[in-house]
Amino acid sequence: MLTMEEALAQCSMSFGEGEIVQGTVIEVRGKEVLVDIGYKSEGSIPGNEFDDIKEVKVGDKFDVLIERLEDREGMVVLSKERAEFKQNWDKILTICNEGGTVSGKVKLVVKGGLMVNIGVEAFLPASQVDIIPPRNLNVLVGETFDFKVVKINVERQNIVLSRRELIEQERSERRSKLLEEMVPGDVRKGTVKNITDFGAFIDLNGLDGLLHITDMSWGRIGHPSELLKVGQEIDVVVLDVNKEKERVSLGLKQKLANPWEAIEDKFPVGTTVKGKVVNLVPYGAFVELEPGVEGLVHVTELSWTKRIAKPSDVLKQGQDVEAVVLAINREEQKISLGIRQLETNPWDLAMEKYPPGTQVGGKIRNLTSYGAFMELEEGLDGMIHVSDISWTRKINHPSEVFEKNDEIEAVVLEIDKANQRISLGVKQLSNDPWDKIDGLHKVGDLVTGKVTKLASFGAFVGLEHDIDGLVHISQISEDRVDKIKNVLKVGEDVTARVIKIDKSERRIGLSIKAANYSDEQLVAEQKALDALKPGEDLMSLSFAFDAMDSGKDEK
Repeated sequence: MLTMEEALAQCSMSFGEGEIVQGTVIEVRGKEVLVDIGYKSEGSIPGNEFDDIKEVKVGDKFDVLIERLEDREGMVVLSKERAEFKQNWDKILTICNEGGTVSGKVKLVVKGGLMVNIGVEAFLPASQVDIIPPRNLNVLVGETFDFKVVKINVERQNIVLSRRELIEQERSERRSKLLEEMVPGDVRKGTVKNITDFGAFIDLNGLDGLLHITDMSWGRIGHPSELLKVGQEIDVVVLDVNKEKERVSLGLKQKLANPWEAIEDKFPVGTTVKGKVVNLVPYGAFVELEPGVEGLVHVTELSWTKRIAKPSDVLKQGQDVEAVVLAINREEQKISLGIRQLETNPWDLAMEKYPPGTQVGGKIRNLTSYGAFMELEEGLDGMIHVSDISWTRKINHPSEVFEKNDEIEAVVLEIDKANQRISLGVKQLSNDPWDKIDGLHKVGDLVTGKVTKLASFGAFVGLEHDIDGLVHISQISEDRVDKIKNVLKVGEDVTARVIKIDKSERRIGLSIKAANYSDEQLVAEQKALDALKPGEDLMSLSFAFDAMDSGKDEK
């Protein structure tokens, strides 16, 4: 019979470093597991060799590799992983030839990639994790995937894996299958892969399709990101499939009915509609009536009477408004709207309220070179042309008579509804004095008045009834007058004699020097004036009046 010492010696000779033996768990500690392998000392396995040390229980049995029979504390150093690696290596070499496929569990993140347990430890480079590698590799720890073996180094006993190649291979197979199966009109599930300014690329589980921005919504979209986010799952409609180029066109709005199909029934011409201002442009405002349906309010349809330079002067983006449907073009998907039609057109009532001949009052709102604009009511102006300001005076600019904001009276002369114009006159408030000029003045009359204007050729004198007469420079004095301003001044009272009346030209010629003439002298002077021609030293009264129209006053 063997003694105890002999039995222990014989037992110790059956254990050697590098050998694989079966062990039984006898205790689980925080960072290690104690195992009995039938040796004189217990063995220790580091806790990180287990997927979850909390799941290890006393009595569990598994193979271990003896790394050292005794450490400093006299315990056997064991490795469960190395036992599995040694047992599996030959099997792995047989199964996992380069290009083969194997399943494994991601163990931990290391520099440049991941360590994967496929029975032995293998390395998965970060670039081979996925088609688009995740930013945080830690999210994959503990996950189980299939991998392709891309490289085996027998001498170093390491293996390099790729998950990306398997995914690409699977996608290629799915892409080919999808291209064969897919037809326009199909509704497919997909994931938003990428967003650009012109649309979004949708992953259809192996095949990418383009969802163009114009096919996202029947309504207005500024950018695809307003509707979609990367990673979002959506249902899309297949619009077109190009098998040769492997391109698929997708649509999102096609899942809904085209809102323009029955547009005339929804928004009949003449009806009042509500909407929101979605865009302002120089020529008008776009109003959304419902998703996918917009109408244009042209700038000319904003007001009956106000001249609006740009829509942004009266409208704001996002503003809720009411409008009237003016016209619909379903083929071109256009709706014309009007806001001014919500109110009565004041020009429809203008003829009734202001028939020609009506005397009206108002404020001068604006002055132009050709006339003055008088406000009849808010938004409705009438224009007094310079020729309708005075019967007798030559008015070159309305500012000679009016100032802005003056309250005046006028007579309605004409209403042009088509062109939205009302013509007014001030001189029509009184009778034309030239109609009865024979009763007011005749040649030979002695008249008095004030000098109103000086010109190089003479002076204008204001007479009664707002009539001006012209004293030609030759009719001021018996002596030669070189400059009119040397003998006369504006505002000066003068006495003169009427020496010429021209009804057709509405002009009166005066003579200061003839104020004391006898009848014989007056007749002689009138004959001399009648004989004058524009090219001579003295110009005729008619020529003088014409010169007045274009000449400048003497200062």
